[in-house]
Amino acid sequence: MRQAQPEFIFPEGASKQRGRFELAFSQIGSSVMIGASIGGLAGFYNGIKATNLANQTGKLRRTQMLNHVMKQGSATASTFGTIAVLYSVFGVMLSWAREDDEINTIAAGTLTGIMYKSTAGLRKCAVGGGVGLAISSMWVLWNVVGSKKVDQYKGYL
Repeated sequence: MRQAQPEFIFPEGASKQRGRFELAFSQIGSSVMIGASIGGLAGFYNGIKATNLANQTGKLRRTQMLNHVMKQGSATASTFGTIAVLYSVFGVMLSWAREDDEINTIAAGTLTGIMYKSTAGLRKCAVGGGVGLAISSMWVLWNVVGSKKVDQYKGYL
């Protein structure tokens, strides 16, 4: 019977877990694909509504539907990808500056929200940071409770 062997060769003393930098690539790619899927579905829905209201049929309706799907899909994919790149950059920089923990995740989420809305003014920048803080905090809470690391954080509660 053949024993299970590691799929990858790791250098001596290296961690057998992918770091934040390696995970960033899959996070960005999956975010773009999820954004394209959500945007495509929203574009399909909007296209059906718009072509029904305009009483379009045949080739014209098909072309308009395709335009709606592609425009909304690409816009949403771009938005999700931009947010994922910002989050990954902040996460990697924070993990290089200090040890990788849940505080880095919350800080990266907050900084992502602030940076993403930074061109819209100070108030919207603060709202974006609050949204990033809320989403990343919920993610960390979900992971801490799910992984039974609660005892490690009892001193903070």
